[in-house]
Amino acid sequence: MASSERSDGGLSQEKLKQKQRILAGRASGVTESIADAVVVKSENLFLVFRPDGNVPLAGQHGFGLYYNDCRYLSGYELRLGGQDPRVLVSDASKGFMCISQLTNPEIEDGDEGGARMDEIGVTWRRLVDSEDLTLHDSLEFVNYGRDRATFPLTLQFRCDFRDVFAIRGLWDKQPGTVRKPRWKDDNLTFAYDGADGIKRRLSAHFEPHPESKNGTRVEYQLELAPRERFEIKASFVVSEQMAEGQAPGAGPGEPSQSRLRGHQAEVSEKWLVDQTQIETDSLLLNSILARSLRDLRMLRNHIDGDEYFAAGVPWYATLFGRDSIITALETLAFDPEMAGQILELLARFQAKEVDPWRDAEPGKILHELRIGELARIGEIPHSPYYGSIDATPLFLILVARHAAWTGSVSLFVTLREQVEAALEWMDRYGDLDGDGYLEYDSPVGLGLVNQGWKDSGGGIIDEHGNLPKPPIALVEVQGYAYQARREVAELFEAAGEPDRAKDLRQEAQALRAQFNRDFWLEDQGFYALALHGNDQPIPVITSNAGHALWSGVAAREKGRKVGRRLMEPDLFSGWGVRTLSADSGCFNPTAYHLGTVWPHDNAIIAAGLRRYGLDRAAHRIFSGMIEATMHFEDYRLPELFAGFSREEYDVPVPYPVACHPQAWSAGTVPYLLTTLLGIVPDAFAGQLRIVRPVLPDMVDRIHVRDLSIGKGSVDMSFQRTGPGQCAVNIDDVHGDIDVVLDMEHDG
Repeated sequence: MASSERSDGGLSQEKLKQKQRILAGRASGVTESIADAVVVKSENLFLVFRPDGNVPLAGQHGFGLYYNDCRYLSGYELRLGGQDPRVLVSDASKGFMCISQLTNPEIEDGDEGGARMDEIGVTWRRLVDSEDLTLHDSLEFVNYGRDRATFPLTLQFRCDFRDVFAIRGLWDKQPGTVRKPRWKDDNLTFAYDGADGIKRRLSAHFEPHPESKNGTRVEYQLELAPRERFEIKASFVVSEQMAEGQAPGAGPGEPSQSRLRGHQAEVSEKWLVDQTQIETDSLLLNSILARSLRDLRMLRNHIDGDEYFAAGVPWYATLFGRDSIITALETLAFDPEMAGQILELLARFQAKEVDPWRDAEPGKILHELRIGELARIGEIPHSPYYGSIDATPLFLILVARHAAWTGSVSLFVTLREQVEAALEWMDRYGDLDGDGYLEYDSPVGLGLVNQGWKDSGGGIIDEHGNLPKPPIALVEVQGYAYQARREVAELFEAAGEPDRAKDLRQEAQALRAQFNRDFWLEDQGFYALALHGNDQPIPVITSNAGHALWSGVAAREKGRKVGRRLMEPDLFSGWGVRTLSADSGCFNPTAYHLGTVWPHDNAIIAAGLRRYGLDRAAHRIFSGMIEATMHFEDYRLPELFAGFSREEYDVPVPYPVACHPQAWSAGTVPYLLTTLLGIVPDAFAGQLRIVRPVLPDMVDRIHVRDLSIGKGSVDMSFQRTGPGQCAVNIDDVHGDIDVVLDMEHDG
């Protein structure tokens, strides 16, 4: 489709400016750091708070209680004698609950009152439950001193009912009406009448009843004899009501914490048990894997009963096409069923018409879906928004990879119409000028400026640091397009359509030849970041080229050169591959996409390195990621971290507002490990291939149990037999599966 066919669809200049402001950048730099934030989450309900349990009443921050893109609690502070408690530890390892142990500062309360420092133990238990949309809190106070302790205890609250886009600084108006908080029968209710017709409420309940109330602050006067205990239970119930009645699934509830803990713990443990089990002789690696899988369970959201991986907390706790697909690809060896659900959900939202406000075109897979007030009243285009150049080919890749694990074309047949539409979009709308490349044209004001995975406003630059001239054909996206056609061809073959399969393979091979001619920078031994303008290469050295190895579009020797270049010090920080070479004049180790390290990016690169026989380099990335993980709270890899070299700092430097947990970061270590073990499915042939298995240096033995492939499963063990040597033992096979040890180069 020629670029001249595109138009603004009659959008007013005001609407175009509004769209540009909203889509200008993805980084959340307007809020204070959440690097040390604690998160508890159950489905679509989650709470982000400081390690001492508090959510600040003042300041521009992202802490709070969220539901469906709206922040309900924006402030929640505990004071002991007018002072902050002192935090000892917070444990939110289970995901849906947290136990914090606090103590008191020195408290003076009159001539004889008060409490000596650290003599009052405070156990703060909190749990979020998506079934009754409630945050349950229990605060237990124990006097460990030898004298009676007396002091006032206050709890104060604030609700701003702000849309997440407003919190991120992308919207400056409150469309609806915030009602004055009111008390009734010792229960405090916050209310907001949304412009979308939804009445949002937060009801706070306390047991025992507060001794005094002042606005949104409650107070208890504690008098504790030595060893005496006192407990306060508080619950905060979220509700969303339409004018005609209660919205489905919303409403108050007061189940016991013990019942909720038991139920949610059972659900969480079942999630772990139902996955492929990987156990090593390294307690550290076992802990990191468990953390990753718990986070993936924690990040499950739902839309009308359909489940998916939310991208990340707090900014992106919703459905993203690219993020959900890549997370599903990372975790296919653990749970192919989740990938199937994500595919069906994305297919349901596939665009069917041209809509310039939402950058929708027939066959295109969504970029981001929002269900909050601003989306519902049409003030933001995310209902859903389709400004992504790569989600559509990635959707096709996931369809094919899912089939390779399940050995079935049933989902492909079910989604046949959507697969055809996606292929048609790549040919008709994705290729603006008919040159064979997927590209985007986003002049300021008409869409997301950058539409690959580096989608911040300054994420893609030319060699002078300027925004490239559209149309822009990103290096990694051409690889995805090649991979999509080649792998979907296998499905058409399996479905009995060899002619269609042949055509797709020919298209893929033609693209590969063209790509290796046009993107190759001979003087740098590297692929250009993109082609822009009149197919001019952008000679900027970035991590994007590593994705060309993952997809297989790179010619063998060129791919090996790129792989070795990625591991040079200007790109490899010691923890991982940077998004941009440190030798670039635009390098910034704390810029969102211009020098930071992204775990998922490194996982994809490592898989690409393995594909081109660079096993040692892939192992270095694995080791760097594991060693970085050791320095993050709860062994949780964040969305990204700063690109300072390991020589400068012997710890990875956090990125202040990175999402954590974040889906494709949670999938990083599981994907890296299965990549090193060389686990490659071919369920259509009834085979599981083990290609050049490599054991991480930190382990000598790995057991894999219940690895599902086709209609069967495999149990196997990997054992170090010497330096760089690994033996594979097939312990058990359920079903008609051949396990093939393949020491030859893969692809």
